[in-house]
Amino acid sequence: MNLLAFDTSTEVMSIGVSRVVDGVPRQWLHTSAGGAQASASLIATVMDLLQQAGLTLAQLDAICFGAGPGAFTGLRTACAVAQGLAFGADVPVLPVDTLLALAEEARHAALPEVPLCRVTALLDARMDEMYAATYDFADGQWSEVQGSHLVRPEDLVVARGAQAVQVLAGNVFTVYADRLASAEQNATTRITALPTAAALLRLAPGLLAAGKAVTAAEALPLYIRDKVAKTTAERMAEKAAAHAAAAQ
Repeated sequence: MNLLAFDTSTEVMSIGVSRVVDGVPRQWLHTSAGGAQASASLIATVMDLLQQAGLTLAQLDAICFGAGPGAFTGLRTACAVAQGLAFGADVPVLPVDTLLALAEEARHAALPEVPLCRVTALLDARMDEMYAATYDFADGQWSEVQGSHLVRPEDLVVARGAQAVQVLAGNVFTVYADRLASAEQNATTRITALPTAAALLRLAPGLLAAGKAVTAAEALPLYIRDKVAKTTAERMAEKAAAHAAAAQ
């Protein structure tokens, strides 16, 4: 299967191409700074990787992208590029939940031999919140336990499953270390990870077989937070509440 995948939902830009060469699956991967730089370099890097793999856009079976949740600008960039490339090449688009890609990257990197596990994927959403979702892995397949949502670190609840291995994975352990203590009581492992193109490439065949591909026009980013800034009145109200609490 010929696949192109990229994720720009975090501060890291991850791109990958896969194809079978002489009966052997091969991958061409690229990782670099994301954020504001992703929009300037994503397309050029995609075309370079396709050239290295000896593929044209029209030869792809699908274009996969990290649909969200994640950084607002990064999600728009990935979706727009996926749509533009897919329109021109007339190939389907596969939007993939970035938290599922994060869970798969953590499992593959740290627990490749574990047949059963539950992973709660966590991405820093800034504004004192995290994006969170929980998935079970069994029989080589992922199933969703709790979908993507916003939560404050101290409010995270991790439900125990039947699996012996219970994982927290993501990029939140430095910034929210002390505030995750209660959630970690139900976790056996903590793994630092981000969504990657390699994870998208591993997930893609199963998702395509399940009919998750869409046309370019139907591809959309997944925004969990519609509001990305607080008003002056909201900030003043928060400060007043904090001062009142401190005075008690």
